[in-house]
Amino acid sequence: MKQRIQFIINPISGVHKKTDIPGLIDMHLDHDKYEYDISYTEYRKHAIKLAKKCSKDGIDIVCAVGGDGSVHEVGTALIGTKTQMAIIPVGSGNGLARHLNIPLNVKDAILCINDGKYIHMDTVKVNNKAFIGIGGYGFDAVVAKEFDKGKKRGLLGYIITVFKEFFKYNPLNVSIDIDGKVKSLPVMLCTVANSSQFGNGFTVSPDSDVEDGELELFILKPFSIWNAPRIAYNFFRKKAQKKKFGEIIRFKKARIKLSKKIAHYDGEPIDVTYELSVSVVPKSLHVLVGNKK
Repeated sequence: MKQRIQFIINPISGVHKKTDIPGLIDMHLDHDKYEYDISYTEYRKHAIKLAKKCSKDGIDIVCAVGGDGSVHEVGTALIGTKTQMAIIPVGSGNGLARHLNIPLNVKDAILCINDGKYIHMDTVKVNNKAFIGIGGYGFDAVVAKEFDKGKKRGLLGYIITVFKEFFKYNPLNVSIDIDGKVKSLPVMLCTVANSSQFGNGFTVSPDSDVEDGELELFILKPFSIWNAPRIAYNFFRKKAQKKKFGEIIRFKKARIKLSKKIAHYDGEPIDVTYELSVSVVPKSLHVLVGNKK
């Protein structure tokens, strides 16, 4: 019996055209294994509604065709269900797809779906909200908010936003309570990592594993402008957490107090409260993955 796949395409994600994707799906999807349908998002959070309906209707796989925002919407809608999530990454950063070894080429990503390899991955719960890969409460949240408002997409858009906002940013004061041990300090980044990177290879927690039942908290302490190039370079070398300004704390549950109510979950700007209860939800999402490199 064939499995049913619903492809949910975000027509405005990233910088790539989407008009050729239906043809590529028809050409490369294994029709002996799958039957499929395609829908398009029409507004923010539309993918959540579509994915929930798919799960209710017994669709086997919902494929997010877009960037990390699309993956966030589809993935959070499928948490705790039997429906699997697939990804065709065509966004600006594609952080979770990179972590899961899903090819960035559309044809190869479709062939990856044909392989049918999947895992039961952990997700993250913060108060009454959820995310899949990375959540941040510092400078990354400011960048996510400004990038979301801007018109320039892709890596260049991120770089422009980072430079524009860096000189205006004041460090965030946080208080972190893990197992009764409290740490209070000013930070540039306070990032909860289930997966390893924001996207484009910018890696905050290289040892993060979405199947280990744990999360990582990455803290980046304030630094001068003269240190910025080396720190940025170390993120791409996957070594930022080992240097003097970086620190990683592993945990399952934590309470975090913030001095500013700004955040992003999987790159999507989001409103939060000053006090957060953060916990891992083990093996709560079924997701198709690529082969390890």
